[in-house]
Amino acid sequence: MMKYIGAGMAVAMALATAGAAEAVKTETAELGDSSITLHLQPFLTETELATLRVVLTNPEALAIFVPDSSKGYAALAVSPDDGFLPAGAPAASAQAIGGLPDQATAAKDALAACDKLRKGEATCVLVLEIAPKG
Repeated sequence: MMKYIGAGMAVAMALATAGAAEAVKTETAELGDSSITLHLQPFLTETELATLRVVLTNPEALAIFVPDSSKGYAALAVSPDDGFLPAGAPAASAQAIGGLPDQATAAKDALAACDKLRKGEATCVLVLEIAPKG
């Protein structure tokens, strides 16, 4: 009986963790031919959020931070432990991938590139997702 209770607790904890991951608020904007979603990750500083909001609304900033964002799908992933702009410049682990055929591939590739370069323990998360409008 205790074995089943322990297994039930493990499943409940996994579901609670998954639910917490889904609870991140987002902001969306349309910019040119793109629809952009900003994930308001709780570790982002006010400066980092302000910078990402500029990227969300300014085509030149978007092109700098997320190359190839106008070609297909794109994503920007950041390590919660490394941060996005730790010394006023993007962290090495902050990785943007663009020009991909679908959102799932863009997210997977950005997260993998970020995780490969992160120094912190926490796995990388998405902060921006870009998709063609429509």
